[in-house]
Amino acid sequence: MILNRYERMIAKRYLLPTKGEGFIFVVAGFSIGAVALGVAALIIVMSVMNGFRAELFDKITGLNGHAIIQGYEGRLDDWEQIAETARKTPGVINATPLIEQPLMASANGRVEGVLVRGNTPEDIRTNPTLNANVKAGDLRAITPGSGQVAIGARLAEALGAYPGSEIQLISPEGRSTPVGTLPRIVTYTVGAVFEIGVYEYDNAFVIMPMRDAQDLLLLGDQVGMVEVQTSDPDKVDAIIAPLQSIVRGKGIIIDWRQMNSALFEALEVERVAMFVILCIIILVAAFNIASSLIMLVRAKTRDIAILRTMGATRRAMMRIFMTVGVTIGVVGIMVGALLGAIFLFFRQGVVNFVQLVTGQNLWDPSVRFLSELPSKTDPLEVTVIVLVALLLSSIATFFPARRAAATDPVQVLRYE
Repeated sequence: MILNRYERMIAKRYLLPTKGEGFIFVVAGFSIGAVALGVAALIIVMSVMNGFRAELFDKITGLNGHAIIQGYEGRLDDWEQIAETARKTPGVINATPLIEQPLMASANGRVEGVLVRGNTPEDIRTNPTLNANVKAGDLRAITPGSGQVAIGARLAEALGAYPGSEIQLISPEGRSTPVGTLPRIVTYTVGAVFEIGVYEYDNAFVIMPMRDAQDLLLLGDQVGMVEVQTSDPDKVDAIIAPLQSIVRGKGIIIDWRQMNSALFEALEVERVAMFVILCIIILVAAFNIASSLIMLVRAKTRDIAILRTMGATRRAMMRIFMTVGVTIGVVGIMVGALLGAIFLFFRQGVVNFVQLVTGQNLWDPSVRFLSELPSKTDPLEVTVIVLVALLLSSIATFFPARRAAATDPVQVLRYE
């Protein structure tokens, strides 16, 4: 929208308060605030939702891979051949054996349910998700035959264990006696404590070398599953499709979407719903802009009539009032983007402050899955939010501007 010199001068004058127009300016200020709050809320909510998905995806697939080939009854025969075939499949980066078994753990007179994971020594040493979140101890101590394990931070708190403590793992697969099967109880030393940031992992995982897990569970040379890492998680279905014929009759293949389908689908539905709901805030702000412009047009009816008699065209009046309304919208968008950025930068501090003031735990990891409020801002989504806010502001501005352009100077100045 190109304005000439006098149009810019008039638009600037209408944007600033003059005597007797303080109320109109206050309404315009509320409009700017409403747009700012709507834009800020959208940016904050969408960034947090994206952060949730990204954090959960990275940590879940970092420990479980993009897909698993799971044997029937928890045992996978010929796993070496299956893993080798998977590694040769186009799009597969790596395939490693894995054992997972729910057991009981005991320490200091406390008993907790745990999920024992048997990984290869190489996987324990090189797994980036695990190695980046060690809080105490050393993963290098977790070697076959060492009798040492790594446990989650919240499990360590529940058992009162720390590096150097002893814990007992209780397996129902024990030796048979005349009075029945006796549980198998094996003592291990805690070699490391990790905190992934996902409550379920930190509260239950006990990680040990593959060989030790096989001995504990009496599996011999068998494993429970093969973990598969792919080059493109979004195309995991197509990548692992050739493995279906090899696994048939021995087990099933489950990708990361199936393992966490309810969680990720709920996040996606909530993300769309929040976008639509928060757009309503911007729509309300757009109505405020329209209200302030309508009041401005009514207050400036005589000025408009005089400008028309001096040669100003209807289009010039349209441009002037469209500029006023769009400027209010743009200022609100800029303020909202700044507020959103500030909130996201200090997001965890804000959460902690609110918890301190209210005395309520707003971020219970057992409910929220993650230990801290995540954030990941998508520039494309921010662009869409800005464009939506600008579009709604422009639409709300159009009708008052059209009313100003339709002013008949003869009717207004007839009795002047």
